[in-house]
Parts: sequence; structure tokens; C-alpha cells
Amino acid sequence: MAMKQVGVADLKNNLSRHLRDVKAGETIEVTDHDMPVARLVPVEPKSRLVIREPTRPFSEIANKRYTPANLPVSSLELLMEDRARR
Repeated sequence: MAMKQVGVADLKNNLSRHLRDVKAGETIEVTDHDMPVARLVPVEPKSRLVIREPTRPFSEIANKRYTPANLPVSSLELLMEDRARR
């Protein structure tokens, strides 16, 4: 499939339509007096979320209980201190 070429004036006058085409996956070459000056390409979606396969079944850890941390300050004290600063 040939790349679509669009002049600067046409791009300016029909920007929304051309951006919809790019969003749909089309690449557009922008020309000024028939000379290529830019290329509009779709942005690759990037996700910071990485989903990994579990290393063990959930049933192995479903009922696991941890002993409370024995810290010199309570979580309530930390919470109240943080809220007091706001």
C-alpha cells in the first residue's frame, strides 16, 4: 500500500480527518511544494503494566497469614501524622 501524501495546506484544513486516518493505522507523508517535510505515523501503545504468569497456584497462598510487624510506632500514629500535615 502506498503512503498517503498530503500538502501542508490540506493537512491544516483537514487536520482532524487526517489524524483519524493516522489513528486508524495509516502513515501520512506531509509535503510542502511536493517536497516531503514530515511523516505522521501512529503511536505504538505502550503499557507500563506487565502481566506475568503466576509462579504458583493461588490456592497455595490463599490462606497464608503473616505475623504483625513489631514496630516502635503504630500505623494509626503514622496515618494521623500524615493527615495533620495536609
